[in-house]
Amino acid sequence: MLPRANLGFTPKILSTLRAGYGIAPLRADVIAGLTVAVVALPLAMAFGIASGASPDKGLITAVIAGFLISLLGGSRVQVGGPTGAFVVIVFNVIALHGYDGLLIATFLAGIILIVAGYSKLGQIIKFIPHPVVTGFTAGIALIIASSQVSDFLGMKISKIPADFIPKWSAYIGAVNTIDMPTVIVGVASLTVIVLLRKFAPKLPAYLIAIVIAVAAARFLGLSIDTIGTRFPNMPTGIPVPSIPVFSFDKIREVLPSAFTIAFLAGIEALLSAVVADGMTGYRHRSNQELVGQGMANIASACFGGLPATGAIARTATNIRAGARTPVAGMMHAAFLLAFILFGGDLMKLVPMAALAAILFMVAWGMSEYGSFIHLLKMPSDDRAVLLLTFGLTVMLDLTVAIGVGVVLASLMFMSRMAKAVQIGSRENGDEGQEDDNQRASLPSGVEVFRITGPFFFGVASELLDTLHRIGERPTVFILRLRLMPFLDTTGANALQAFIEECTGNAIQVIFAGIQPQPLRLLSAMGLGAASPRVRHVPSYDDAIMLALELRGQKPADANVLELERSIGLPR
Repeated sequence: MLPRANLGFTPKILSTLRAGYGIAPLRADVIAGLTVAVVALPLAMAFGIASGASPDKGLITAVIAGFLISLLGGSRVQVGGPTGAFVVIVFNVIALHGYDGLLIATFLAGIILIVAGYSKLGQIIKFIPHPVVTGFTAGIALIIASSQVSDFLGMKISKIPADFIPKWSAYIGAVNTIDMPTVIVGVASLTVIVLLRKFAPKLPAYLIAIVIAVAAARFLGLSIDTIGTRFPNMPTGIPVPSIPVFSFDKIREVLPSAFTIAFLAGIEALLSAVVADGMTGYRHRSNQELVGQGMANIASACFGGLPATGAIARTATNIRAGARTPVAGMMHAAFLLAFILFGGDLMKLVPMAALAAILFMVAWGMSEYGSFIHLLKMPSDDRAVLLLTFGLTVMLDLTVAIGVGVVLASLMFMSRMAKAVQIGSRENGDEGQEDDNQRASLPSGVEVFRITGPFFFGVASELLDTLHRIGERPTVFILRLRLMPFLDTTGANALQAFIEECTGNAIQVIFAGIQPQPLRLLSAMGLGAASPRVRHVPSYDDAIMLALELRGQKPADANVLELERSIGLPR
């Protein structure tokens, strides 16, 4: 058995197999894998087409990356493959840098994910604000739905623009080219999916809709666009793996996209793993999950596939179908491989309108409209982050949207934290009255400030400002730090400047009740307990006693301490 310290980087399949694996769990995993494969088959083809590639690329990704995500990941029942989150970024990378550029970006994203995993960044999901996640997810959903309008309506457009506004301008200009047989197939497919999901949710609605669409088009002799007419030279089977051809210029061009792919892959995989934990009661290994995702993306790039990550819907289907171990995800990939090898000709019969209907439903599920509407009722800061991230995702660029959203959310959080920090001699109630009460209880020539809350760069300048606002300069200054849980470098520099100014004015400084983290940082700056420039005492009572000694007064003057207790100031 591996030492417990190493379990964080042990693929989940090793742990589950060591616990014992027999015929019963194998049977359950095979059934679950077949069930998920039936769901994943049309999705993989649809994501391949929506990404600006071809359906075989989506299937290759589902097979190669899906197998490795289950084999090497840190989740017991995670199912991976291409997802809707990548559609926008993949489409843009292909448009700007070609498919070779996408393979390089995917390969680099895999390396980034592995580095992130071994750097123990698996908990990073906790630091992505919910309005940012909801905003860019809803934006991606709108872009995916918009990209399928032409196929759903059978429009004749030679080249559809990539940007949102020009895309819809092209649609409006091509209204007179709408093909009614295509619309009928698309609407019928969408209706079948909606009805099955409502009245028979256990059935594979996407696959049934495709089978009905293929049958209708064949028996009615409809002349509509299919995968075969759109991709007449689409290869079947799995290609021979090869490492993408790298060049310094190409790496520099696609590196921002690689970071975006890695970010999306990591976030969606960890979200999916958290959902799986909630459904099963197991716990995933977040850092190993990132490592597994990284290896899967590197392999996908070598086989000519798309970026991949954990898929929440397919993972949930896997769990409901009775999956026990990662073998279920591996079996899902094996069943998809069998379809590629023996059913490639059937793919060419699938109407594009049916795939568009599937992607409409995927976009609706991604939109998180409930969370979106709920966040619109939240405080103005959260609404601003949500709407800005959503708008930038749709109108500009996903990378910019995520960056701006996270930065804006962070700045707003720091602003709220700065407002919560108090510097002075107040705590609760009427601030002016408490200032007067505390100062009245002090020995002559002694001043006291209390810092309440984290002391960071957002509030660091306030300490000196507060010092400058007081009237007569004292000879002893007490800083009460028991309620300051965190100190950053800027805050520490502000404390150092405060001490230097006090020292220059012959004021002795006492720190009372400092907590461990601020003490460690100040000690590294030479302001620890051994520093001659500042005195450290464990409590406010001790600070008063020391101030009396420094003032040359007898510590027996206990009236001061009694008055402190009478007004209820914390020690």
